[in-house]
Parts: sequence; C-alpha cells; structure tokens
Amino acid sequence: MRHYCFYLVLLLAITACEQDASVVYKENVDIEGGKWYVKNTPSFTFNITDANIPYDLYYTVRNGLAYPYYNLYLTRYLTDDKGQEIESRLDELLLMDAKTGQPRGKGLGDLYDNKVVLKRAYRFPKPGTYTLRIKQYMRQDPLPDVVSVGISVEKSPQ
Repeated sequence: MRHYCFYLVLLLAITACEQDASVVYKENVDIEGGKWYVKNTPSFTFNITDANIPYDLYYTVRNGLAYPYYNLYLTRYLTDDKGQEIESRLDELLLMDAKTGQPRGKGLGDLYDNKVVLKRAYRFPKPGTYTLRIKQYMRQDPLPDVVSVGISVEKSPQ
C-alpha cells in the first residue's frame, strides 16, 4: 500500500512540474478588503531571457459572485527596464455572461478565477526586465468583490 501512495505522489509531482514548464512568470496581488480603488495600480515585474520566441500573456482575476457587473475594464501599461512605455491599452474582460449572469471563470462557492488573454504570441523587443501595471477603469470607485488580480506570462505553444 505504501508503494502505491509513493508512486501516486511522485506521479502528481511530475505532472504538476510538466504543466508549469511553459510558465515564465505568474503572480497575483490580493485586493485589500475586496475593494479595488482606482488609485491602487498593481505592478508586475518579470524577466524575459529569450526574445526570439512568442509569449502568451494573461490577466488573472479572482472575483466574488456578488461582483456587480458582467465585465471589467482594465488599462495596462507595459514598460521596459529603462521605464520606456512600450504599450498602453484599455481592455475589456468578460467575467460573466451578459444575458444569463453565469460566471465564466472556474469557481468554488462564491469565488471565481478568470484567466483572460491579454496578448497572444507576443514577441518582446529584446531580452530584459519588463513591468506591467494594471489599473481598473470602471465608473465605480472602489470596485467591490474583486479579490485579486495578476498576470501570467507563458511560452506560446509553437
């Protein structure tokens, strides 16, 4: 019986490592009290060692079921290691179905995790350190029931 448990744990560990092999950077920031103020701009700094390959970038958002909107507008600012802005853009994330109100993310209880494409097959201009800042761009301040926000940078499947 012990051997089976050992092999099961080993198999789970190997599988978990394989799934994360494409992830270059992943971080989430908790939103204090679940109230996201406009002045709260989470910042994520990551290193790109190979600019010759494409990367997929994702927003990660955890929200409560009581989140009052079906969407979330975010402004993103991407800068290089010299602070030079490479890009800024307003994005709309659909967190719930507009007609049914059903959450689009994966959830347990009243919390839902959303992973939404920010950029697909993006090629960074050069190797180096990059910073992505995220700012909520909704009319309500603070924005309720947003528990955490983050990004994930992954090697794009080729």
